[in-house]
Amino acid sequence: MQLDTNKPTTKNPPQQFAGDVWLDPIAFPREDGQTMIVAKVRFAPGSRTAWHSHALGQTLHVTQGIAWIGTRNGDRIEATAGQTVYCPPNEEHWHGASPDSFMEHLAMLDNADDPASTTTWLEHVSDTEYAAKP
Repeated sequence: MQLDTNKPTTKNPPQQFAGDVWLDPIAFPREDGQTMIVAKVRFAPGSRTAWHSHALGQTLHVTQGIAWIGTRNGDRIEATAGQTVYCPPNEEHWHGASPDSFMEHLAMLDNADDPASTTTWLEHVSDTEYAAKP
């Protein structure tokens, strides 16, 4: 058994996020064959990711507030605390907080052998795309 004691909160870079977003690592691969990472991600009202995709998909479990999630095909959903959203492999999507609510979610994704190659970051979500009603 091992207790993790040194997991700093980081503020995510403006190239990948609009607004204030913080990330707390929770779990990461430790042994051969383990590839899953889990992080708590906190969004200030109106904050959002840029468009991105995950080579092996991503699960988001909303723990607080109201999440907005959009895809390139125009699908939009609103998820609240206790709801879970799955984004399939290579689906270009974004997620963020509604304009009037903080939002926190657990991000779970399989990073495979090379974490740098499993998430593809794209352009920022426009204000028009963000403001479209779910």
